[in-house]
Amino acid sequence: MSDGEHALVDTKGKFVQVVSDGRKRNDIEWLPGRILLSNKRLVLATNDGKRTIPLSKVSSVTASQMNQPLAQVDSYIKVQAGRNVTLISAKKADEFQEKLYSTLLDQTVVLVNHPAVKGGVVQDGGWEKGRLKLDGDCINLAIASGTFVELDIDDVGTVEAKEKTIRGDERPLLEVEHTIEGTSVETHISGTPRHVSLIEGLVRQGEQRNIADDVDLSNKETQVLMALYSGISPFKIPEFVDMEIEEVEDVYDRLMESDILEPVRTRREVQLEARGRSIASDAMADQ
Repeated sequence: MSDGEHALVDTKGKFVQVVSDGRKRNDIEWLPGRILLSNKRLVLATNDGKRTIPLSKVSSVTASQMNQPLAQVDSYIKVQAGRNVTLISAKKADEFQEKLYSTLLDQTVVLVNHPAVKGGVVQDGGWEKGRLKLDGDCINLAIASGTFVELDIDDVGTVEAKEKTIRGDERPLLEVEHTIEGTSVETHISGTPRHVSLIEGLVRQGEQRNIADDVDLSNKETQVLMALYSGISPFKIPEFVDMEIEEVEDVYDRLMESDILEPVRTRREVQLEARGRSIASDAMADQ
């Protein structure tokens, strides 16, 4: 390896190039081989040779759980570098993905607006520079003003990708919904198109895990969800929605059985799961 280059992951797996120089390939065949990741490049090696992908050329990484039975692949990540797209299924999948994202994103400086929305209410904060670092399934953002934001990927409810004028320039923007101390918030992240694309691939994994299926909720259950989403304390919900304590307790039980709420400390203290926040957000939008 060249000066300053060091190995991060060395594992086996399967891979296939599905787009070459901007054109979809018809002769797709998963190839078994060795997958080597360093801090500078990704090498895919077979008995017939090897292909090198410089990390500086990687513009997006997305994960998929789609089963590929003929190739005996349960999951893979899609790596786009320039006009080429490669699917990679590594045996040490979690370690490989974590190291790849960390190498591509650690110490990246982005623009952050946090919290841009809190409890469904737009806040007055502005954009600040923040330094990003990954720690397992968490995105840690150290903001210039001294605020530290921990964004747990598994806690991500919804993600919106937009274009917006920020500090006088049209920039890509991610609106990421998650929680801080049990309250739904949105953290807005902007930066270069490459960095935003890479971050989007990461946070959308949480969104897909927590996507809200169609749930048939009663009017009372919807009221409770919207109240919790708005930041009302679980202890004040009966008074807020004009329901008896026992009735609210029953609603909590039904919502916990549906993985929409989770208990925190006591029976009457609950907080919304990411799936629940997604449902509540949709319900409020329909009001």
